[in-house]
Amino acid sequence: MKQYIVDAFTDRPFSGNPAAVCVMDSWPSEEAMMKLAMENNLSETAFIVKEEAGYHLRWFTPGTEVELCGHATLASSYVILTFCEPESSEVLFHTLSGVLTVRKKGDLYEMDFPTCPLREIPVTDEMEQAFGVRPVKAVLGLDLICVFENEEQVRSMQPDQTRLKNLEGRIQNATAKGTEADCVSRSFCPKLSIAEDPVCGSAHCQIADYWSGELNKKQILAYQASKRGGYLHCELREDGRIYISGRAALVAIADIVAEL
Repeated sequence: MKQYIVDAFTDRPFSGNPAAVCVMDSWPSEEAMMKLAMENNLSETAFIVKEEAGYHLRWFTPGTEVELCGHATLASSYVILTFCEPESSEVLFHTLSGVLTVRKKGDLYEMDFPTCPLREIPVTDEMEQAFGVRPVKAVLGLDLICVFENEEQVRSMQPDQTRLKNLEGRIQNATAKGTEADCVSRSFCPKLSIAEDPVCGSAHCQIADYWSGELNKKQILAYQASKRGGYLHCELREDGRIYISGRAALVAIADIVAEL
């Protein structure tokens, strides 16, 4: 079985968010996929099997299967459209979040993703203790979004992972209005066995949606301010979905010789 390591939301290897992508003829057991995800120890390992109409795609962190992952979808589309179907410019993935379409447009891979309703919730002392800085606003969808006064607070914070686990939401995001990008964010995922996701595509289904409303603009350039860093081009649609686009860089191709 081939496994590809692809850095997503970047055009330079060793930056952006690395994902492992496994292209298979048939499904191994969930236990085997979980073991390989733990072995890779990346924020996501994607598993792909060809179907009659498109591909079936599943995502695993080192701790669990997840229902949506942006950077591993981008990495998977890069692999399919580069190595499996280089004559194509579009790929359909059947996932736990429905059918996801990815289109190659120049050097960008444009993902068609869902959004979810957001509601403002009270800022709490627990949020301040978890992030180390008190947010000025908090919004909850599938993930928690804590808004801070400036991007320097977001870039320099060292949150308490144990306290983050006790906050609402699957992922705890810190965000602020940016200077060179529309927004600057970081994504912490201790509930998914990931201390910090270097560039989180699925979280930006909500982060970009929030900033679109705040800035009154449909197109949002987002920067994830992790140590690796990466840019996400986001466009809110009238039908409530979102385009999230990014670049990808190949790092490695390997043969998995262990029996799954």
